[in-house]
Amino acid sequence: MAIDLKAAFHEYFELLHADTDALREEVFRLRYQVYVVETGFERAEDFPDGLERDAYDSRSDHHLLRHRRTGLYAATARMILPSPDAPDRPYPMEQHCPLYTGAGVTDPQRRRHLGEVSRFAVSKTFKRRLGEAGTLAGVAENVDVHFEEDERRILPHLSLGLMAVELRSMHNHGLSHCYAAMEPALHRLISRFGLTFHQIGPGIDYHGQRIPCLGDVHEFLPNIKRVAPPVWDLMTDGGRYTCGTE
Repeated sequence: MAIDLKAAFHEYFELLHADTDALREEVFRLRYQVYVVETGFERAEDFPDGLERDAYDSRSDHHLLRHRRTGLYAATARMILPSPDAPDRPYPMEQHCPLYTGAGVTDPQRRRHLGEVSRFAVSKTFKRRLGEAGTLAGVAENVDVHFEEDERRILPHLSLGLMAVELRSMHNHGLSHCYAAMEPALHRLISRFGLTFHQIGPGIDYHGQRIPCLGDVHEFLPNIKRVAPPVWDLMTDGGRYTCGTE
């Protein structure tokens, strides 16, 4: 039986734009929990205040997912935004991932509409299946598990919810393309829903295995609407955030 994905997600989770100092502190605290305490990808001594931050945060749009019943922050993500006065300013993926020749976005005008999905992280509290605790996105290698009835109301909502808040950033900031260095399991999962991010470089070991990808909103939003209309409804908030694709 089909479910109303948007209603099911909002029954359990709330999307929050971290647009205040207090909420951004919650973002950095959750990132410390995931990147330092849970996965060990970053060193505790580099963040003595228990807040994981970096140089890209000042040019980023931050979001949180909050679990309604407990009030716990379940997940966070950011969209690194372009620099209007310096479109050639690099993104993290361009610095850490080798890209195929001609695969990146180099045209200055296009870069003004380019962002990067980044610091995509789910709290260990919300990773319930064996094998997920060591991942950032909370997605197991066996993608099919996410289509079991008992799982549809948990992890897929978190990963798709984070993608939904990133789409809101793209809509609000006039972005048409975005980079993302994704875990292979997350890349496979979102592809199943029509959310096409094309691999533009070889996989690397950076905070675990990562695939450098590029997404075009004018390609993936129509794909999602065709392949998985309930996911399109969740991600666009019923057509509110479409980045000019309709």
